[in-house]
Amino acid sequence: MNAEDRKLGMGRKIGRRDFLNGIAVSIGASLCIPAISSAAQVDAGYYPPVLTGLRGSHEGAFEVAHRLRDHDFWAKAGAPEDTGEEYDLVVVGGGISGLSAAHFYRKQVGKNARILIIENHDDFGGHAKRNEFHQTGRMQLGFGGTYAIESPAPYSRVAKGLIQELGIDVSSWKKVLDSKLYPSLGLGPAVFFDKETFGSDRLVRSPESNDGDSGETATVTWKHFAGQAPLSETARRDLVRLNQDMKDYLPGLTASEKKARLARVSYATFLREIVGVDPSVVSMLQARPHPWFGVGIDAVSAQDGWGLGYPGFAGMNLGKSPGPGMNRDAIPNEEAENYFFHFPDGNASIARLLVRKLIPAAIPGVSASDVVTSRADYARLDEAKSPVRIRLNSTAVKVENAGDHVVATYSTDGKLKTVRASNCVLACWHAVIPYICDSLPVKQKQALASAAKVPLVYTNVAIRNWRAFKKLGVSSVYAPGGFHSSMNIDLPVRIGGYECSRQPDEPIVVHMQRVPCHPGLPAREQHKFGRIELFGTSFETFERNIRDQMVRTLGPGGFDPARDIAAITVNRWPHGYAYEYNSLWDKFWLEGGQQPCEVARQPFGRIAIANSDAAAYAYTDAAIDQAHRAVNELLHRS
Repeated sequence: MNAEDRKLGMGRKIGRRDFLNGIAVSIGASLCIPAISSAAQVDAGYYPPVLTGLRGSHEGAFEVAHRLRDHDFWAKAGAPEDTGEEYDLVVVGGGISGLSAAHFYRKQVGKNARILIIENHDDFGGHAKRNEFHQTGRMQLGFGGTYAIESPAPYSRVAKGLIQELGIDVSSWKKVLDSKLYPSLGLGPAVFFDKETFGSDRLVRSPESNDGDSGETATVTWKHFAGQAPLSETARRDLVRLNQDMKDYLPGLTASEKKARLARVSYATFLREIVGVDPSVVSMLQARPHPWFGVGIDAVSAQDGWGLGYPGFAGMNLGKSPGPGMNRDAIPNEEAENYFFHFPDGNASIARLLVRKLIPAAIPGVSASDVVTSRADYARLDEAKSPVRIRLNSTAVKVENAGDHVVATYSTDGKLKTVRASNCVLACWHAVIPYICDSLPVKQKQALASAAKVPLVYTNVAIRNWRAFKKLGVSSVYAPGGFHSSMNIDLPVRIGGYECSRQPDEPIVVHMQRVPCHPGLPAREQHKFGRIELFGTSFETFERNIRDQMVRTLGPGGFDPARDIAAITVNRWPHGYAYEYNSLWDKFWLEGGQQPCEVARQPFGRIAIANSDAAAYAYTDAAIDQAHRAVNELLHRS
């Protein structure tokens, strides 16, 4: 280990010893957990939320599926063992869509309906991942995937009804969030300019920090920000001009004609060729769409940039109505904006509430508040006496119609096993379905394969205090050239006995997001190469970049990564967001025509298809709605 690594704290033992399958696992060892048998979840100490290191799609969760993809599985698989188990419904995928499908099926058929949920990961919830930290003396939570109850369009009657049935009071959000805490301490958003992209490392408070009380005009604020940023004089002028000028960059066209033009060019092209800004301004804005689409402004239309509130459109008189081909994220909706709720572990609490509905003994408690601090009993998930069973560490490899039933084959601990069911919901990722249901029509398999998942990384870092954030006056950091493009301290939420950090001397969780983009390529190609990159990136590489980025950003405030970092959990999702259609790459989305997701989700005999992929819409309400549709197709087929 070199001196720089020692300074970063790469040699520090930051994780307490956690337990999985009865085996003590340190943060280093947690990177190479072998494939675990589905029976392991009954062992004492089995509790995946506390595992640190490389999580998300972890080792042991994807290898079988990759062998199916590479046509290297069946030749060595051996003969499956018939478990003799029979169910009314088998669900492939234990994420929110799969759990919702089980819930909806049970509501219609009755509480005695026998249901088996097969999940390839070592925990339920899918992308709704719970990260739990105890290293600093008290439990701290982080969201390792799906962030909140939110959507750019209003929740449907079905999705909203399920949220209410689970006991979640969305209207109580303002009561559980202490929205004044960080502003009262002088904290706000900032931008970190890195030396590799902008010539020098510099943290600058964002113009968005101006709350109007300073007496400064917006123009003065932008000039002040530009003057502090490590930009050339030309770039500084262009940055102010872009954000303050009321210029029509497409004169002589109607609003509809302008939108049609903007739908066909990227926002980066709009900035470079139409507005004519300095390249470093484009670089500064490059990562803005990462949280929505998993790509930068080179692969997002200028029309979507307008809808998302990006600068350059104030003088273009585009009106208020959306244009053809706009992404749903880019279309404002007041009702949707007001329907928001965030648990400390994100939508993992929704998954846990669904499990409580299905298997009450597995999640103690009675309310949507106490679920936050409840410890799940994984040994109760797959009990023979329970009508609903969740079988973890099990990868479905074949699902086929067999007359009046379905046969599902899964792999666990290197062995194949089969179960029978009257019906099946495939609530797994669409890209894997053609490999496990080979008899599907060719056109449907092609449509399923087109649902290219968006790769992303949600990193949670438990730190011993947040004094550096206080000293620097920041609560969130946008880093357009950083390894992680965003970093923020946890939202101050107090719910169900869970207490947020309120003083800078207290420990807190820092959330960071990385999107492995490959600018210049079409979106699907960027996602493909991003997935390859994530599968090939070691935890050591993640950790070194996390420590380096944090000290470069927060070091001037006194942050020492070797001293202050208590634990790191990297939630790696090579198959992350559902792919959403884009006017730059998807002609049918811009000009009309059948959407691939409509072909992909067609029922096939006793098999129905769910997941947010089925709506090409990366939100929890889509996962719920598609589960409801799939169950109805099974129960009301002609």
